[in-house]
Amino acid sequence: MPVRSSFLLLILSTSLLAESFYRAPQSYSTTRDPDPPKYARHAPETGIDFLKNAAWLDLGLDYRFRYEYRDDDIRRAQAGLDDPFLHRTRAYVGIHDILDPFRFAVEMQDSRRYHSRYPRDNRDVNEFEVIRLYAELHFKNLLGADLHGNARPAFIRYGIHNFEFLDRRLIGNNQWRNTANTFLGFHASLGQESNDWQLDLLAVQPLSRALYDWDRPVEQQWLYAAIGHWRGWAEIITLEPYYLALHQSAHAGVLERMVHNPGLRGYGVIGATGFDYDASFNYQFGQNGTRKVRAWSGTAEVGYNFQLPWNPRLSLFYGQASGDHDPNDGTDNRFEKFFGFGRPWSANDYIVYENIRAPKLRLECAPAKTFRFDLGYSWYWLDSATDRFAGANNARDATGASGGFIGHEFDLRTRFNIGDKTELILDYAHYSAGGFVENNVRRGDTDFAYLEISTRFF
Repeated sequence: MPVRSSFLLLILSTSLLAESFYRAPQSYSTTRDPDPPKYARHAPETGIDFLKNAAWLDLGLDYRFRYEYRDDDIRRAQAGLDDPFLHRTRAYVGIHDILDPFRFAVEMQDSRRYHSRYPRDNRDVNEFEVIRLYAELHFKNLLGADLHGNARPAFIRYGIHNFEFLDRRLIGNNQWRNTANTFLGFHASLGQESNDWQLDLLAVQPLSRALYDWDRPVEQQWLYAAIGHWRGWAEIITLEPYYLALHQSAHAGVLERMVHNPGLRGYGVIGATGFDYDASFNYQFGQNGTRKVRAWSGTAEVGYNFQLPWNPRLSLFYGQASGDHDPNDGTDNRFEKFFGFGRPWSANDYIVYENIRAPKLRLECAPAKTFRFDLGYSWYWLDSATDRFAGANNARDATGASGGFIGHEFDLRTRFNIGDKTELILDYAHYSAGGFVENNVRRGDTDFAYLEISTRFF
């Protein structure tokens, strides 16, 4: 073979070895928080001299401050102004490669709230808590390599986990909220994100967030999951088939409940048209005490990236999750939301993934590398006018006479990067109450604004 051809072949082979099958979704706010967390760095990248050769160590330390202005929050039993100061500090240490197959990670989080007019709750307060603490057996090349030459590892972890899966609507760590979702149990994975296929397996208990004590597992509750990722066609579509199950044992007056949830997500881009998409569907069946569980949900988003300055992306979203139409018919139709995020269903954090119909229109722009903004308009209806509105303290009109319209919301968020370690966010959201809220919660609109500053130290 001629020398020139051999050289070109070597270049091609090297590029293939470095290529990942993974393609990030373009849909709004669905990119999962990475593992290790995005504020962590390899020790040689921290700039600390005595760690420059510690490639086996990951370190992270970050702090976030948020000032909130909330006027007539419908999640509160009483109307009024609240303007709390929220503080969150996290620290992460991970050890890998040096003791393989044994690996280890620990992450601490301290969440506090001051200057509020309301009693403290675990949405904002969870002082000095372990949110990640696991031991891992990691086998780098157990399953060989994919077609691009990426190693296909396998691992099993046991301990406390702080993770996200799928589009974050069913399993998310809720990073926007001041406190995190955490779980205790097993997480195993075959493959990694850069591979053409990957399988995650979970058997975990959700942890109940205590304000000042150590978090403990929710009594006799288990989450099981098998989450697949097929990226072999990622230039067109990434497929994520999955099965989730939530089991609650009967105890102390709590009925036994078992919810099975097979589902499928697909996302990708449509060639060079500028269009992207993200869609999912879930079906649920099982038993809730003496009632059968039969529920469903679906989401769909279509976006278009304009070839213009500021890189604007316009998207349309629709999400729906079934509600329970008749509590006396022997069938529970309310969708089980599992442990997903609250935003961006609602910038006010009013909406959860049950008994909801929500169309949205959103525009995202990036005028510069250090400045981004997005704005949107959302409309909300109850899927069943006779079922509860969880976001307003489970308000309910069993007669359905109040109708199903919850309201509509405008929101605007701006983000500024200050250097490569600090981000400043300004956000405003205005919510206009619909007939259901006016009849069952209270009349009037609500306003929410916040200033947030977050910085990492490495």
